[in-house]
Amino acid sequence: MGPPSVADARRPIVGLDLAGSPHRRTGFCTLGPGLSTRTSVLGDDAAILEAVVPIRPAIVAIDAPLSLPRGRRSLDIPGPPHFRACDRDLRALGIRFFPVTLGPMRLLTRRGMALAARLATAEIPAIEAYPGGAQDLLGLPRKGAGSEALRRALVGFGFSGAVERPDITHDELDAIVCAYTGREHLAGRTLVLGDPSEGTLVLPRPRAATRRPSPRRADRTPTRRPRRR
Repeated sequence: MGPPSVADARRPIVGLDLAGSPHRRTGFCTLGPGLSTRTSVLGDDAAILEAVVPIRPAIVAIDAPLSLPRGRRSLDIPGPPHFRACDRDLRALGIRFFPVTLGPMRLLTRRGMALAARLATAEIPAIEAYPGGAQDLLGLPRKGAGSEALRRALVGFGFSGAVERPDITHDELDAIVCAYTGREHLAGRTLVLGDPSEGTLVLPRPRAATRRPSPRRADRTPTRRPRRR
């Protein structure tokens, strides 16, 4: 993706903390000037597209795998390959994750790929984000530490607006981190992991004064709730 145009800079940026099932909550965030946030919780794909398409965002950062490992034609066929180049890059950074082919992750991968394709039809670019990895790199607590801890950390980071609501959900908080990843990507301040011909994953670059914490286990529970790491 090339540098953003002046028009792109004036358009909102969207972050989606996508659930594997349309019957579960998907966090939605629009990031405006500065770090001002507006968030909500959405459901099925129709609701997501109804929220995203009319505002014509400059980019949508989705917390879901948006590609398959090279050589794998379907999620329904068992066996390798299980890892993409971007997954191996994540592992090299010491960031834990669940592979796209693991159990309920297949639901999330299938939904993420289909949603990205529908956005592309509407000429809205989408990137694969990972709020857990972003939080590790930025020195923020993951939602496993509690929603309030993450909310306070995001306020301290400089976010305003919806993030100041005490009742904001952890889905919305992760959507905020996704939207921030999208903003940083447009500004050329991201790590782009993987091979573009296979599919990339985008993470914000750490701030200069931020020490990346030690590797930790992903905070999703795949057996209960298909969702990104």
